[in-house]
Amino acid sequence: MNTLPVIAAVDGSADSLRALDWAADAARARGAALRVAHVRQYAAWGQTDVLVAGPPDTGEDPVLKDARDHLAGRADAPVTDYLGLDGAPGAVLPELGADAGLLVLGSRGRGGFASLLLGSIGLAAARDAPCPVVVVPRPGREVPEGPVPPGSGPRVVVGLNVDSPDEATLAFAFEEAARRGARLQVLAAYPWPMQTWAAGQVVAPVIDETAVADDTRVLADGFLAPHRGRRPEVRAEPYVVPGDAAGQLVAASRDADLVVVGRHRRRLLAPARMLGSVTHAVLLHAAAPVAVVPPSPAEE
Repeated sequence: MNTLPVIAAVDGSADSLRALDWAADAARARGAALRVAHVRQYAAWGQTDVLVAGPPDTGEDPVLKDARDHLAGRADAPVTDYLGLDGAPGAVLPELGADAGLLVLGSRGRGGFASLLLGSIGLAAARDAPCPVVVVPRPGREVPEGPVPPGSGPRVVVGLNVDSPDEATLAFAFEEAARRGARLQVLAAYPWPMQTWAAGQVVAPVIDETAVADDTRVLADGFLAPHRGRRPEVRAEPYVVPGDAAGQLVAASRDADLVVVGRHRRRLLAPARMLGSVTHAVLLHAAAPVAVVPPSPAEE
């Protein structure tokens, strides 16, 4: 069976070239081809804020030429093809994910505002693409220290919600850790301090935090067991931590190779695709590349 290609979205920005390098490494590790895609924003006459599909440019795409020149300096570049398209990138790029094993893009390209850490195109791709999407951040993001020790050597971090575990996300994280020969840090956060509403005021319930942590740890071990069985070479380290899951994942992203999070499943009363608040926050603030994994078709 052929391995689906890794797609790198480029727009000529330094962010997209960093994503291109990341995608080239991922394609080589997977034994897959690399496809470099540039979606040219074609605006209707007199409506510069509206993007519509337009006729292809018959000349050489300078953005793709820059990408080709960039990869020419790499002796280990995978087999690569180049694709130029016209349209709205936020709509076209997710569609390309239907025939990809991975879609990779930078945190902000030429169309982003300086005040934003993640552009709208990255959010749209992470929300809508049918394949996993990796967003590569700009270097130098500062994140707080957390309770999870970084240790040494390659490291993949994955978030686990024990109330609604995502098997596709865990499977992707184990596979990435195996490819990299990396430790897998599994963060299972539980809300603390817990609060309830009674007699018109917020009160702290009488709950033993140790019991909550122990229950969370038991559930996490249970969800990890089948993945450990399929990937025994991966050293999976569960960390049960109190507080905000997004903040814990962002802190754990310091010096990590990759942070893996899931995309919300569709709900009966909310059928549209959603990223979820934790995934959104991690994309905005993590210091490491972030992989957003869609649910399996059966789950979605």
